[in-house]
Amino acid sequence: MRPASRTAAGKGVQFSASPVLALKLPVWRSRAVLFALFAGFATLAGRALWLQGISTEFLQKQGASRYARTVELPATRGKITDRNGQVLASSMPVKAVWAIPEDVLEAPAEKIRELAALLDMSEKELRKKLDSDRTFVYLKRQVEQDVTDKVAALNVPGIGMRREYKRYYPDGEVMAHVVGFTNVEDIGQEGMELAFQKNLAGVNGSRRVIKDRLGRIVEDIESVRLPHDGKDLALSIDRKLQYIAYSNLKEALEKHKAKAAAMVILDVKTGEVLALVNLPTYNPNDRSKLTGAQLRNRVMTDTFEPGSTLKPFPIALALENRLVTPNTNIQTAPGRLTIGKATIGDAHPHGMLTVQGVLQKSSNVGTAKLALQLQPQQMWEMFTTVGFGQQPKLGFPGAVAGRVRPYKSWKPIEQATMSYGHGISTSLIQVAQSYMIFARDGDIIPLTLQKAGDQPIGQRVISEKTARDVRVMLEMAAGPEGTAPKAQVPGYRVAGKTGTAHKLVGGQYANKYVSSFVGFAPVSDPRIIVAVMVDEPSNGFHYGGQVAAPVFSAVTASALRALNVPPDSAVTDIIIPTNPVEESM
Repeated sequence: MRPASRTAAGKGVQFSASPVLALKLPVWRSRAVLFALFAGFATLAGRALWLQGISTEFLQKQGASRYARTVELPATRGKITDRNGQVLASSMPVKAVWAIPEDVLEAPAEKIRELAALLDMSEKELRKKLDSDRTFVYLKRQVEQDVTDKVAALNVPGIGMRREYKRYYPDGEVMAHVVGFTNVEDIGQEGMELAFQKNLAGVNGSRRVIKDRLGRIVEDIESVRLPHDGKDLALSIDRKLQYIAYSNLKEALEKHKAKAAAMVILDVKTGEVLALVNLPTYNPNDRSKLTGAQLRNRVMTDTFEPGSTLKPFPIALALENRLVTPNTNIQTAPGRLTIGKATIGDAHPHGMLTVQGVLQKSSNVGTAKLALQLQPQQMWEMFTTVGFGQQPKLGFPGAVAGRVRPYKSWKPIEQATMSYGHGISTSLIQVAQSYMIFARDGDIIPLTLQKAGDQPIGQRVISEKTARDVRVMLEMAAGPEGTAPKAQVPGYRVAGKTGTAHKLVGGQYANKYVSSFVGFAPVSDPRIIVAVMVDEPSNGFHYGGQVAAPVFSAVTASALRALNVPPDSAVTDIIIPTNPVEESM
C-alpha cells in the first residue's frame, strides 16, 4: 500500500495549495517595477538621442581636439633684389625642433646629451627647457637641414620638427642698413624688411591633420587654406655702387679714426637712391653681437648741423630775387661781422669778393650779408620747400624731419648763422635731395628706394638761370681755388660744397666736428648726387675739404665709370694747390 503523501503528489496537488508556500504580492508593486524599467529605457533612449543627435557637433569637436590639429603652412617670404635683379635677401627652408617634455625626459641620458650637442647647447640648458609643465616647447628655431637630419636619426621620443624659413643676406654688412633683417618669426625688424613687411610676408596657409600622442602626423584630413607667397621687392640700389661707396667710406673711417660715417648716392634723373651706406655696420646673418651704434641708419635717422653745405641756398635766393648778380661785389673785410652782441667770422679774411667768390671761398661774412637782405619768411620757405624740417617721404622706418624753427621767432643773428648751416638740423638724405635744385635746373623730385619705372614730376623751386648760375659757383668751389680741390675727378667736371660744423654736446658747441661734402657730376649733364658725412674725425684733420671731399672724388670717379657716363672734361690731372682754401665754420 502506497503512502498518502505520494498519492497526493501523483494526483497533481500544487505546492501553492499549501498556505505556507502561497505567494501574495500587491498589484502596485509589479506596476512600479514595470514603470521603472520603462523609465530606464526611456532615459537611455533620450541620452542616446542627446549624444547622437543634438550634441553630435560638440562631441565631434571634443574628440577631434584629442587627435586632430590645424597645421600652419608657412608662405615663402618674397625676395629683395637690387635694381639689376641681384638677390639681396632670400629665404632658406629650415626647421624648428620642438619637444613634448615628459616624453623626452624618459629617453636615455646619453641620447639627451647627444641631442644637446647637436642643438649647440649644454645638457643643463636643454634639461632646463624640458623641465616645464607645458606639453609643448621649442628647443631651437631655424635649425639647418643637415642638423635636423641628425636629430631625427637619434629617434628620441617626444622630439618633433616643424618647417619654417630663415632669411639669408648674401651681401652681409654692405647692405645691412638698406635691407634690414627679420626676426625668428620671419617678421621684418629693420630696413626694407620692415617697411614692406606686408607685401614681402605673404599669407600663411593651413591644413587639418591627425596626430598620434607623440605628435606625429598619421593622416591628412583636409587643406583649409593654401599659402600665398610674398611678393618680390626690387630696390633702386645698385649693388656695384653700394660696394664702391662702402669700401671707400670704410677706408676713410679708418684713416681719420672717426666715430662714424655715412654716404648716399642719388640718381638726378629719377630720384632713385643708388647707394646708402652707414658705418659702423653689422652682419644681418649673425646678430649675436649687435649694438645700437651698429644698428643706426645715420643717413636717415641722425641729424646734424650741415654747416657750409647750406650756403648755396641763401645765395640762390638772393639771385632769384634779383638782389645781386653772380658778379656783385660783397665786402667781407676785415673777416668779421658783428650782429647785436655776437660776432661771426671767416677762417681767413678775403676782402672784396664777388657773389661767386663768396661761395667759392666759403665766406661766412659774405653769406650772412646776403642772407640779411632777405626776409626770414623767404629763407624759411626755401628751406622747407627743398625738404628741411620735413620727414622724407621714402616710407623708410625711422626717417627724421630735422628742425627748422618758425621764421617769426628768428633774430638777425640767427638768420645770419642759419645761412651757413648753424642753428638748423638736417639728415644726410635731406641735404643730398636739396641739391637736386642745382643739378636739375631748379626743380626738385621725390626720392625712392624702389626701382622706378616712370620719370617723376618735379616741383619748381628756383629758375633755370639761377640754378645754372649756382652750379657754376659750386664747380668753382670744388676746383683748385675753392675749398675742395680734393673733390676733383679726372675726366669729369664736378660741383659741390664742403661743410664743417662743431657738434653740440649738452647744449654747448664742443671741440668735435662733423665733416661733410655734397656734390654732383658731371656738371655738363648731372647724373648723380653724392653726399658724404664723417662724424668726429680725430686724426689731425677735420675740414670737409680734407676729410669728406677725397671720398666724394673716389666714389664719384668709380660710380660714373660703372654707370658708363661719358667724360665731359679733357682734364685728366687733379690740380691741388699747396695751400688750399680752408672753409669758415
